[in-house]
Amino acid sequence: MCLGIPGQIVEIKDAEEGLALVNVSGVRREVNLGCVLPEDGNLDALIGRWTLVHVGFAMSLIDEEEAQRTLEILAELGELQEELDAMRNTELH
Repeated sequence: MCLGIPGQIVEIKDAEEGLALVNVSGVRREVNLGCVLPEDGNLDALIGRWTLVHVGFAMSLIDEEEAQRTLEILAELGELQEELDAMRNTELH
């Protein structure tokens, strides 16, 4: 199953291409920020923000409380580990 999984934006990798490094429960993944770009274009303002990540794209910004609730629910459903394992297969080192 493909899910949007919460991750925290930790670094802008390529501002021109709108790429960032996101930490998803300890797994770091490069994602495209195209769907969550700030109106003023200041990508650095996104560092520290939480987002729902789906197939390499940051789909929407969420607050930390919603991120934690979502991670807990996914863990309860047994989906979190499956998604993390899939992300680890393409993890950046």
